[in-house]
Amino acid sequence: MATLGFIGCGNMGSAILDGLLEATRSEPQNSKITNFIAGTKSAASANKLKDKYHADSERVVVLRGSNVKVMEQADIILLACKPFLAQSILSEPGVAEALAGKFVISVMAGKTPAEIMEYIYGDNSNQTANRPVIVTAMPNVAARLRQSMTIIEENPALSKDRAEILKWIFEQIGTVKFVAPDLVDVGSMVSGAAMALMTLAVDGIMDGAVMEGFRRPDAMEVSAQVLEGLAGLLREGVHPAVLRESISSPRGCTIQGLYALEKNGVRGAYAEALVRGIKHLRGEN
Repeated sequence: MATLGFIGCGNMGSAILDGLLEATRSEPQNSKITNFIAGTKSAASANKLKDKYHADSERVVVLRGSNVKVMEQADIILLACKPFLAQSILSEPGVAEALAGKFVISVMAGKTPAEIMEYIYGDNSNQTANRPVIVTAMPNVAARLRQSMTIIEENPALSKDRAEILKWIFEQIGTVKFVAPDLVDVGSMVSGAAMALMTLAVDGIMDGAVMEGFRRPDAMEVSAQVLEGLAGLLREGVHPAVLRESISSPRGCTIQGLYALEKNGVRGAYAEALVRGIKHLRGEN
């Protein structure tokens, strides 16, 4: 049984903690983590977390402005702070000693394990003895609904026990997929940022429905069900092109709509949007 420490417990950190708490309540016999420490920067955030997790106060400790203490007391550390804060937090005195030999999971977009290691050791980056094992895991905003798809970086340095704990943590908020290190950015865009990209398509469809007399709440309800149905068909392995063909009748309304989208280059625009996001994560633009 282990203690998990959160460095930053905002929206994503809280969603993960919520899922773990629910899992450990319903199936305590299968729990791989028993206690939690949530580290936060401001007094307001600390008070908010204490109120939120009051019922679990025996298992959830909230610490303010004590990142090193969180790292010292936890067996596993989840880096859930804003990426731009990573360097200042991880270069604090005592961090390298607190993380020695421990298991560190980063959910920070655009920060590789190598960069994180450099933040920790700074000028002593050649130090190799008793370093932490760092793995990248990228959940998405559906974590709060326990519907996340989490992309996890494959790491041969992970022991079997740590790999099982890693998988268990993120299965409590959805499903997981392990990918090679060079595909983490691609997977992160497809599983995370692509959700934001698809909202433009949904918004446009709802606007069209409203223009033709549908109430927006009704359009949203129907669109949500359509997306659930589409997700089910994709899971069955139905290719999008095959699905489009099966719905499009000669002289029908569907092919008219598809023609309008193709004429305006929508498919290419989505592909370009994804590629631009991936290149940004890689620091290529």
